[in-house]
Amino acid sequence: MTQAEVLLAAARAAGAKIATAESCTGGLISSAITEVPGSSDIFDRGFVTYSNAAKRAMLGVKAETLLAHGAVSEPVAREMAEGALTRSEATLAVSVTGIAGPGGSEFKPEGRVCFGLARKGLPTHTETIDLGPLGRGTVRALSVAHALRMLIAALPGQG
Repeated sequence: MTQAEVLLAAARAAGAKIATAESCTGGLISSAITEVPGSSDIFDRGFVTYSNAAKRAMLGVKAETLLAHGAVSEPVAREMAEGALTRSEATLAVSVTGIAGPGGSEFKPEGRVCFGLARKGLPTHTETIDLGPLGRGTVRALSVAHALRMLIAALPGQG
């Protein structure tokens, strides 16, 4: 069973609806979920907010947060996840923002990815993983897998 199939079964059992807010993955998390037949039972919508302007307009990420922390940061991941939750019918939302590569900087290296997980009635969780310069495709694929694991772990009886 794929991660997306596990997620679908767990979300269906919990009566959960899911939304995604994606930057560096460009919709790949939404695609992985909707690849599974029956995903319309649990998937509400996905926001692909690659630019800072899109993050602000579609998710309500504050310009001040972007200026103070940069797009690849846990504060932005938090606001992305919370924005997806409040702008959807979802009960659970995941966000991802990162540097898939090539490139990066001393302070934000290639392979750094920040995640947010927002749930109705619970504090938002954020985390950062440093995958390293594994190549754009690999960083994106590993980020999708990590986001799916986060969603699964957030559902009752899974984490």
